[in-house]
Amino acid sequence: MTAAVAPVPASRAPRPERRPFGPGSRMWEDTGLVTFSLTAGSAFLLQTMEPSIAAVVDEHSTFRTDPMGRAARSISSVMMWIYGGEDALAEADRLRTMHATLNSTDAGGVKHQALSAGPWAWVLHTAIHAFTEGNRYFSADRLTEAEKESYYQEVVQLMRNFSVAPKEIPATYAEWVPWFEDQVENHLVATNVAYDYLKVIRKIAPPKQIPAPLRPVWRAATRPVGGLQYFFTVGTTPESIRDRLGLEWTARDERTLRALGWVIGRTVPALPERVRYFPIAYEARRLERDRARLRRIIAIRPV
Repeated sequence: MTAAVAPVPASRAPRPERRPFGPGSRMWEDTGLVTFSLTAGSAFLLQTMEPSIAAVVDEHSTFRTDPMGRAARSISSVMMWIYGGEDALAEADRLRTMHATLNSTDAGGVKHQALSAGPWAWVLHTAIHAFTEGNRYFSADRLTEAEKESYYQEVVQLMRNFSVAPKEIPATYAEWVPWFEDQVENHLVATNVAYDYLKVIRKIAPPKQIPAPLRPVWRAATRPVGGLQYFFTVGTTPESIRDRLGLEWTARDERTLRALGWVIGRTVPALPERVRYFPIAYEARRLERDRARLRRIIAIRPV
């Protein structure tokens, strides 16, 4: 007869290890690529449809008044998560501290907290969707199911770094897929914040430091960029979400997205590393190569 094993009380359960990323991980290779920005929009759109995130963003975010600054800060923060070394954990702690006071009450009187377990986890879950969509459209090398599982486990580690509640983390990628689909179908709602975000990315507001006489020039210059960002965001958003938001997406749009993705997926890998990676990612990768060279020299030194 097998003896029953008493469960470990929650208060005594070991805390999952927090560990920064480094060379050899999929995160290290792919997160810092400039193509990250092509699907970041769909990730944020999915976030703005989570009721608590929408309420907090509506009240506290600067995405309407300072879209360029907000985007730059978000991208640099994500780069820190992967390429910051020990500072990556400090960045995660900084974000948790910052969000601890970001609470809101919606029009129906419902209170929302940014650090509630589900919403806090949902931000990172949308990153999984963005990555797999980015690979599907903007990469020449498609992920196998085994590679998707390996990548998912790295995201699980990222969630641990952000102190995401274990109950919000499906154990495997195979379990995550239906879980994510259920969240999309049964938890996300069309919000005013989502519609505002789509307007913001389509028509990029000029930074405050640009003089008023030059703002028409800014709008003309950024109109194609905004159009592409909107196109990529809508195209990489789940079809059911497009339907819920009333976003048009035709078969011709899909063919255009795939054609653009084919070109991007074969052009970006040919670019110099300094160009194809965001600055923080590039410098971290360069520094790690320098460290590796130093370790090799030390290994063969005369003793």
